[in-house]
Amino acid sequence: MFYRSIVPASEPAKVDVHRLGDMSARRFLQPGILALCLTAAFSAQAQTSVPAGASQVSTSIADAGNAVPKLSLGQLIETVLDHNPELRSVQQSSVTAQAAVVTAGALPNPKLEWSRGDNKARMASANPGAVNSMGISVPIEMPSVRSARVNAAEAGQRASVHQIAASRNALVAQVKLKAYEVVLRQAQVQAAHDAVKLLEQAHERVRVRVASGEAARYEIIKADAELINARQQEQSARLMVEQSQLTLNRLAAGQLPARFDLALSLQDPVRASQMQGIDVQTHPELMQLQSEVEKAEAQKRGAKAGRWPGIELRYAQTREPDIRNNTIGVTMQIPLFDQRRGPMDEAASEEQRARLRLDGRKAELEQQMLQARKVLEMAQVRAKALGEGSVKEAEAALRVAEAAYRYGERGILDVLDAQRVLRTVRADLLEARYQMQSARIELDFLAGRYADPSAVITR
Repeated sequence: MFYRSIVPASEPAKVDVHRLGDMSARRFLQPGILALCLTAAFSAQAQTSVPAGASQVSTSIADAGNAVPKLSLGQLIETVLDHNPELRSVQQSSVTAQAAVVTAGALPNPKLEWSRGDNKARMASANPGAVNSMGISVPIEMPSVRSARVNAAEAGQRASVHQIAASRNALVAQVKLKAYEVVLRQAQVQAAHDAVKLLEQAHERVRVRVASGEAARYEIIKADAELINARQQEQSARLMVEQSQLTLNRLAAGQLPARFDLALSLQDPVRASQMQGIDVQTHPELMQLQSEVEKAEAQKRGAKAGRWPGIELRYAQTREPDIRNNTIGVTMQIPLFDQRRGPMDEAASEEQRARLRLDGRKAELEQQMLQARKVLEMAQVRAKALGEGSVKEAEAALRVAEAAYRYGERGILDVLDAQRVLRTVRADLLEARYQMQSARIELDFLAGRYADPSAVITR
């Protein structure tokens, strides 16, 4: 960022040039005037920048004084599960599937017919009068057709239940991931605030040395630039915290406080049980796909049994003036022209597709589990290397650079470089710890451990 000098352009005209005597003295004076202008500009910039940092610190202290609620992970997950609109929409699908089961098990209604007419005599022996006709028919399905339809509806109802569990599993994993992201952003804010404090101390030492003439002017310029950059990074980190909290509040349909803290740590341990494989019998997504396979099988049986859908029993009575007719009949559809090859082949294809989806998802989950384990192992190795080696070495290098600067053996650039290296290493350590928690959450999600409502709070 460039800063324009606040010294007026007419300021050098106040110097009495005629008193210098000759042109050589005037040429000697011009660099001095320029240096005075630059000194005034940077001094003004330093004076205006330091109170800004003080105001930011006072703002953070005021924010810390406010009562910010601290939520546990269990409270956060419960709030999201109770108010998330997408999960509630998926839960409503179970009611729809249950209604489909009732529909599939309903018996067909009988049909009642009634008609009335007049009988006119065309012969002398015939009796004219009213003619009444009444009939009733009852359709009777084949047991195979009815059982296949009911089984398909029940499989769909089971699939909806497993879909709710799979949606809960994905939602809890997303909430936990966003919660650790909030913790990461807050740690980045603290690291940025500590970096600003270190740079302010270095800036003050540089200012004193430059004012006393022990250091060159460019050192205060470099210190100003580093301090401004650090303050901008701190402000950006605070905005990232607010953005992460807004994302969590969106998942909870706005039921969370505007600002809150979480009782979490990026150093939470990883249990050995989280490294285990997938249980096919309890995984919600696989069970949902298995229910869809069962539904497709039932639909295939129903399509095959639909060639002989059933019979229809009929009873009719006709009353004439002198005659009463009672008839009983049976109606049956014969698959002579349409043998339902199309519906049968379509149902068989859907069954095969459902099986392929199930087998493909099993293989995909296994590969994703292996990949997540590798990511977790790499994150653990990286976090251990940074925490036990790189951070300590960077801190030691900064202490050496500061001591050398105090004794005049090194310049301010060496101190600033050491501080920059320390900030980078600490940021890498935070990222490694976050990646470790992210891989742990992904392992739990892939294993379906968040599907159980009673277990999502404790994991």
